[in-house]
Amino acid sequence: MVSIPAQSPQQPPQSAATHDVTNQAPPLAPYDASDDRALLEGLRREGAGWAEEDLRRLGARAGSAEAQEWGELANRHEPVLRTHDRYGHRVDEVEFHPSWHHLMRTAVAEGLAGTPWADERPGAHVARTAGGLVWGHTEAGHGCPTSMTYAAVPALRAQPDLAKVYEPLLTSREYDPALRVPAEKPGLLAGMGMTEKQGGSDVRTNTTAATPTGEPGVYTLRGHKWFTSAPMCDVFLVLAQAPGGLSCFLVPRILPDGTRNTFRIQRLKDKLGNRSNASSEPEFDRTVAWLVGPEGRGVKTIIEMVNCTRLDCVMSSATLMRKTFVEAGHHARHRSAFGARLVDQPLMRNVLADLALESEAATTLTLRLAGAADRAVRGDAGERAFRRIATAVGKYWVTKRGPAFTAEALECLGGNGYVEESGMPRHYREAPLLSIWEGSGNVNALDVLRALGREPDSAEALFAELALARGADARLDAAAAGLKAGLAETDQVGARRLVERMALALQASLLVRYAPHPVADAFCASRLGGDWGHSFGTLPAGTGLDAILERALPGRN
Repeated sequence: MVSIPAQSPQQPPQSAATHDVTNQAPPLAPYDASDDRALLEGLRREGAGWAEEDLRRLGARAGSAEAQEWGELANRHEPVLRTHDRYGHRVDEVEFHPSWHHLMRTAVAEGLAGTPWADERPGAHVARTAGGLVWGHTEAGHGCPTSMTYAAVPALRAQPDLAKVYEPLLTSREYDPALRVPAEKPGLLAGMGMTEKQGGSDVRTNTTAATPTGEPGVYTLRGHKWFTSAPMCDVFLVLAQAPGGLSCFLVPRILPDGTRNTFRIQRLKDKLGNRSNASSEPEFDRTVAWLVGPEGRGVKTIIEMVNCTRLDCVMSSATLMRKTFVEAGHHARHRSAFGARLVDQPLMRNVLADLALESEAATTLTLRLAGAADRAVRGDAGERAFRRIATAVGKYWVTKRGPAFTAEALECLGGNGYVEESGMPRHYREAPLLSIWEGSGNVNALDVLRALGREPDSAEALFAELALARGADARLDAAAAGLKAGLAETDQVGARRLVERMALALQASLLVRYAPHPVADAFCASRLGGDWGHSFGTLPAGTGLDAILERALPGRN
């Protein structure tokens, strides 16, 4: 028998713990998601300085412990498909955790859905994009229905009688998740049903059939859509083959008489990321639909919608970059190794500064694209031409940079970043999505070639933008000249290379014009001058790391 020594009355009780927790970063929340100089400067520069107070308020809310928990819970408790009620009636409803509704209610109330289309103030679309850049710090999935609602409005305007009824509801700040007659609700959400299993982005191969009824503008649909996100929305823009060719239709979930339209959800997609958001395969069978725009002009009708959703893909990638950079910087400030804080280690400073450059370039380009969108819808032909090509360029490049960026930011946390509790794995799984949705990399690269061939004013607008920085940096001047000289020789094989060069020159020109010299100089030296490695953290010796990090890291330590 082993005896256990008694505790001496003079000695304190021994702790049951085997270790004390030291050298771990405290929780990031609460923090201010709008504490980003590049974001605030871009907001003012692009004509939405009037929204700064609201943006700062939203940034504080996004970084609150409560909102951060909403994001975590919405992804932990994923949406559930309920095809039938207890009596066997087909209902095709998706149930969400309350945290999803908290996120959605805030996003809609803050004008992140269709509201800018009803706001006559210059910069309204910029203010919405900036709001997405900060509210997106909570979680990415609920940005899908708000993005589609935003994008649906200009497409719906192709059918004025429908727009008159539904646009005021799509631009509302009221969130009502119940499935009810759309016209009787205080606010609506819109989804999209474009792609089919046999074609994906090649929507002209769609087989869903639209049959006219005896009532003008009313059709019935029969077919199956392969990837329709947010099936809980009130109305959907759907592509289908009418007698006159591929056409666009508005499909309500609930018909005006209160009955359910046929919208059979076959299953929810089991996705890599974006888990909080329901993506589905709906089946149409004598589904009532209203024609939007002329028959046979479906692609032309939705093209404005695509421009909007592509901008939101750029915005979401930039948001993920900023969010994961903030997480990495926070960890580096509080974690020590080899006798010093990580943030004070020269090599870690190189990594963080390199990430900071990429993040600022993405944010600055996002806001420039939002400014172009805002001015284009207000009648600026030059901005419309610039938007046409620059949005596709930005969609290709910024979303491509997202996965590598989030992987590097995750690595800054080491093993702590690889566990689910850190939140970094969720961001990492989200990152590839943005380069896939609204046209993969090849689709966007080919779209740039199409714009160059069919709309020469778009190329002129891009080079006019680059010319605004002419003479400020020799590396940028050389990149712009080489880009212009190489346009005539570009074919499909070289499309990605061309678009990459366009994106880097465009980002560099914006930073040269608007960012502090250390930021612009380091970006041009690495991305244009070739003084860079093949991974983040390879900025050249002599780079102004201190100035870059002083600008980029939120708060002051």
